[in-house]
Amino acid sequence: MIDLLVAGCGPAGAATAIRAALAGLDVVVVEPREAPIDKACGEGIAASAVQYLSRLGVAVEGRPFYGIRYLDASRSVDARFRSGPGLGARRTALQQGLRDRLEELRIPVVRTRIGLVEQSSSSVSAAGITARYLAAADGLHSPIRRQLGLGLGGGSVRRGLRQHFAMRPWTDLVEVYWSSLGEAYVTPVADDLVGLAVLTSARGSFDQHLRAFPRLLARLGDASPASGVLGAGPLRQRVRRRVAGRVLLVGDAAGYVDALTGEGIAVALRTSAELVDCVAADRPEDYEAAWRRVSWECRALTASLLWARNRSLLAPRIVPAAAALPGVYGAIVNRLT
Repeated sequence: MIDLLVAGCGPAGAATAIRAALAGLDVVVVEPREAPIDKACGEGIAASAVQYLSRLGVAVEGRPFYGIRYLDASRSVDARFRSGPGLGARRTALQQGLRDRLEELRIPVVRTRIGLVEQSSSSVSAAGITARYLAAADGLHSPIRRQLGLGLGGGSVRRGLRQHFAMRPWTDLVEVYWSSLGEAYVTPVADDLVGLAVLTSARGSFDQHLRAFPRLLARLGDASPASGVLGAGPLRQRVRRRVAGRVLLVGDAAGYVDALTGEGIAVALRTSAELVDCVAADRPEDYEAAWRRVSWECRALTASLLWARNRSLLAPRIVPAAAALPGVYGAIVNRLT
């Protein structure tokens, strides 16, 4: 019987497995998808997450960025990072770096579906493997979460769409364009490539959504698409609790507010570290409080900003308010990252 079975080899699952192996635990990962896994994602990795990946021994190819810029039709405001740069990286590059580290540590990755989860007072079994604990890192619409009845209804209808464009980045910041439709995130991911992600509750194609951001369209000019369009959502996922016996939820499976602040990967990494500590100590009952402790600040700010974004009177004032109070805006951005 192994110590930890990890369901899912996205950033949360892979990081959980790496941290567990470094802590001396016997770990196996189950993942049905072919590597490297791609996903609709803003592709900006916060400075804290970059530092944590480095401590895990994970190398990721990308392009540094040094802050966040908010823009609407006529204003813009910058917040420069004080604790070091973030990293713009293709999701596939992040996944490749994680898989390389899994191979270095000789952590088995079994390509199959997790299937039915069964557990007793001393073990949990799935995919023909028995372990002391199972980390469910199987994504936004986690089958394990659904199987265990841990999800709650009432998710938001906001979704994300992402595409890349072949062009030289025009800034060393991540730019967030605001309009009545939603937000468009521009992340430099290479010296000749930018990623563009749109978050919205409106229906329509990626090209139709881009028309709501004329300032961004002018920047893109005649740049050619360098990838297909990928989508993800609905984004809001409410979870009853993150522990069920010997099963612990991590990453998007553990609940998700919105991609508005771009901190999803950073929170997944922080909470994966807490999960491994609880497993190593044989105290799964401590994980719920630990998860809440390390994620509450990001969840609270994201929920507050999303609440304002969904109010017709407040939404158009978000960028003007940030521009009028750049010190406050900068402090919030640096607190998050």
